Amino acid sequence: MELNTIQPAAGAKHAKRRVGRGIGSGLGKTAGRGHKGQKSRSGGYHKVGFEGGQMPLQRRLPKRGFKSAQLQFNAEVTLADLNTVDAAEIDLLVLKQAGLVAQLAKRVKVIKTGEINRAVKLKDIGATAGAKAAIEAAGGSLA
Repeated sequence: MELNTIQPAAGAKHAKRRVGRGIGSGLGKTAGRGHKGQKSRSGGYHKVGFEGGQMPLQRRLPKRGFKSAQLQFNAEVTLADLNTVDAAEIDLLVLKQAGLVAQLAKRVKVIKTGEINRAVKLKDIGATAGAKAAIEAAGGSLA
């Protein structure tokens, strides 16, 4: 192979359509742009969402909802997840090292999904009422 013989793959390149080259081409006169109007003129177009001066759809619809940026700092852990951690005292750092919560997490709450069958001591971790009852029933505690 020589530098002067390199070619693109077959079918990778195709000629750009030449418009406005006579009526025989089928794209003469108006060059496929139709008659008159903003879209037929050179440089004539509008921004996305522009509706000719009519109030655009995204401004006609009401604003609704909000997603707090603080949610990324909250995390949930299930009772079944707590079973997999092999530490007697569980805190935020232990859960991060076990990969159960994101590194960004600042607050963790235990929810009652699955079952726990060993005593664990939770330190600075919240729990729902059902999860708290299940942890205490298994001999654990919340600090």
